[in-house]
Amino acid sequence: MLNVFQNSEDWPVVDPLPSYGRGRELPGRRHRSLIYGHNLTDVIITGDNGTIDGQGSIWWDKFRNKTLDHTRPHLVELMNSTEVLISNLTFLNSPFWTIHPVYCRHVIVQNVTILAPLSSPNTDGIDPDSSNDVCIEDCYISTGDDLISIKSGWDEYGISFGRPSTNIIIRRLTGRTTSAGISIGSEMSGGVSEVHAEDINIFDSRSAIRIKTSPGRGGYVKNVYISNMTLVNIDIAIRFSGLYGEHPDDAYDPDALPVIERITIKDVIGKNIKRAGLIQGIKGDSFVNICLSNITLNVSKKKPWNCSNVKGYSELVSPEACVQLNERIFPDHFSDCYQLPDLVRSSSSRNRAAWLLSW
Repeated sequence: MLNVFQNSEDWPVVDPLPSYGRGRELPGRRHRSLIYGHNLTDVIITGDNGTIDGQGSIWWDKFRNKTLDHTRPHLVELMNSTEVLISNLTFLNSPFWTIHPVYCRHVIVQNVTILAPLSSPNTDGIDPDSSNDVCIEDCYISTGDDLISIKSGWDEYGISFGRPSTNIIIRRLTGRTTSAGISIGSEMSGGVSEVHAEDINIFDSRSAIRIKTSPGRGGYVKNVYISNMTLVNIDIAIRFSGLYGEHPDDAYDPDALPVIERITIKDVIGKNIKRAGLIQGIKGDSFVNICLSNITLNVSKKKPWNCSNVKGYSELVSPEACVQLNERIFPDHFSDCYQLPDLVRSSSSRNRAAWLLSW
């Protein structure tokens, strides 16, 4: 076990990310991550099922007591790096987000366990941020915030920096959280697209799939395909929030509206679900081409769906989807729904295998 011990009073402080303009929790600079690298190529962080303990309780207490001077550090942050492999390790008790590849490309996180108390604040599991060609597979995560959260910058800073997250593959993920299993946002101002998730098992969690955005974010979330999910004991299975709020400062443009479109969710089974969906877009900026297919949820709420400012299609959904999504997908509107290209999985696998064999 690697114990990453730190005196929080003296822990180094670095500049904020340019796509955020400030620390995520507090204005100004931020604490450097406990394991850090930038401008690297061919990075391997691995071990024979070893453990890295971030000892985050020091930082959680400062957060709760409102005694932080700067944003808490991540456990692992790699910036502007390429060909990254993180595998066969357990990460414990991150002070803040656990694994944060930002401005990276060609990243694989596999066979990783991430654990933190459910009460620990903002201990996201894996947060690809303004990064492309990312594969997350065969992971177990149990934390106090989103298991996976895909991001790309915050309001005017993310819009100006303009680096999207794209080509994100998530498969064979299991976990639980006080927040969402797979989340996009809320910082998504540089855009998020081509997200493919499959074979997902989420239990004892607040929500399974969540998109978070707000007026002022700009950017887009499009071409998302999530399939083959098993859900147990979930408060809200599918949740889209168009008025999430949280802005870095008062300089954001409230007329910078996000584009949310072509989101497909299919082949989902859920037991002990309180509400099937809470899908709330933005007035004058509807979320469109939201497609649901082959979803069966055992729901306890009398009103299983609550939808507003959203348009889309559904088929074989039980309980029946809200009226805004009840047009049939096939055949009239098949082209409006994002479909996973047949070549995506095979080409991604070939590229990943070639890359790994080259090391």
